[in-house]
Amino acid sequence: MSDESTHTIVVAEDNAVVREVLRGVIRQDKRLSIVGEAANGQAALELVDSFEPALVCLDVLMPGMDGLSVLRTLREKHPAIPVIIVTGQSTSEVVTEALKLGAAGFVVKPFSADKLLRAIHGALAVRAA
Repeated sequence: MSDESTHTIVVAEDNAVVREVLRGVIRQDKRLSIVGEAANGQAALELVDSFEPALVCLDVLMPGMDGLSVLRTLREKHPAIPVIIVTGQSTSEVVTEALKLGAAGFVVKPFSADKLLRAIHGALAVRAA
């Protein structure tokens, strides 16, 4: 399957340095495009409502509304949009809860570009199937 279209992504990450790394990795792949970046959960939900991206990269620990709460809301409002959890908070409880809530993938910080891109494309492939 050769899909030449560009997949839109919203990145939700409170750490500006990590957001910059995510942006750099995603920009390496011409099939991906970031349409919005959020530093907190509420802003992430607003961006997803506005852009309806193909995928969301979501941190767990964010000010205000945390990533698991965002994921819960996204599953209700946008059940078809895959969500990749990108976090340093990889306890078994967090992983179990994220997967139970419907996360399409899990990438633990620090991550490699290859691992992140594999998770993104894997989630997009499942969505397309």
